[in-house]
Amino acid sequence: MTEPLLKINDLEIVYSQNRKVVHAVNGVSLQLEKGKTLGLVGETGAGKTTIAKAIMRILPDPPARILRGEILFENEDLLKKSESEMGDVRGEKIAMIFQDPMTALNPLMTVGDQILEVIKLHTDCSRQEGMKKAGEMLETVGIPAERYVEYPHQFSGGMKQRVVIAMALACNPELILADEPTTALDVTIQAQVLDLINALKEKYNTAMILITHDLGVVAQTCDEVAVIYAGQIVEYGKKEEIFMHPLHPYTLGLFASLPEMSIGKKRLKPIDGMPPDPTVVAEGCPFRPRCPYAMEKCGQSVENREIAPNHFCRCIWEGRKSE
Repeated sequence: MTEPLLKINDLEIVYSQNRKVVHAVNGVSLQLEKGKTLGLVGETGAGKTTIAKAIMRILPDPPARILRGEILFENEDLLKKSESEMGDVRGEKIAMIFQDPMTALNPLMTVGDQILEVIKLHTDCSRQEGMKKAGEMLETVGIPAERYVEYPHQFSGGMKQRVVIAMALACNPELILADEPTTALDVTIQAQVLDLINALKEKYNTAMILITHDLGVVAQTCDEVAVIYAGQIVEYGKKEEIFMHPLHPYTLGLFASLPEMSIGKKRLKPIDGMPPDPTVVAEGCPFRPRCPYAMEKCGQSVENREIAPNHFCRCIWEGRKSE
């Protein structure tokens, strides 16, 4: 087997503020092969974006602190690199597509110059060559090169997101971190952007971590899925395994809350309760207060077990096997 492009080992991240410590990521381990897409799924506040920002090394410090763990990219620990070394990695090897293109783009610069800035930062080309490359990237994402000289306010939401994608792909990175790239878009534009991301990912053989709440987006885009709850990966496996044979009660709850028109389902079944207080570290399974199958032994430490080949679940509930 080839070495994974990205490997995260036992990552733990906290935010400290006003004498309170928020435990955002609690012992996360995952890996990603070149050309593959991993979906990070979970409720708001589960720690998905914190993981992505840790990979890019753009966590606010303070209040964020990485207590332990490794982030191995091409067998090199990103957490041990200097800031200048990370400057060479960002954009050239790892790029990020942010959730809101309005906050990701500079309103005082033309969209073409913003793409040019990325190209000039990581290559030795002349300005003329860089401008040509920036125009080509606009064409690649479906925007006429003539719009190089226009400003972000002259573009629609979907077009702005295309510009952000062009910026991310300008230096042909090996890994893209997409933080809910379609959340701010309507359904039609969302489908177009997802098709664009998929096509460009295949064209450049780029690996991607996709952060989303939308299981439909995961089904369309991802190869593997990591379900995250309270800063932990509670279920991890191939997309087909997770969708056809979900095991963890939280994963089952996510699927049960989806509308299913084909079977005449009249009411959705929400997950009762609220996510746990991240400032309190409780022993045992963090999903226990909301779990319909919770038992006394769920209050003890729960290990991540391989239930089926390459299908891991952090749960001791045995009833799942018969359902």
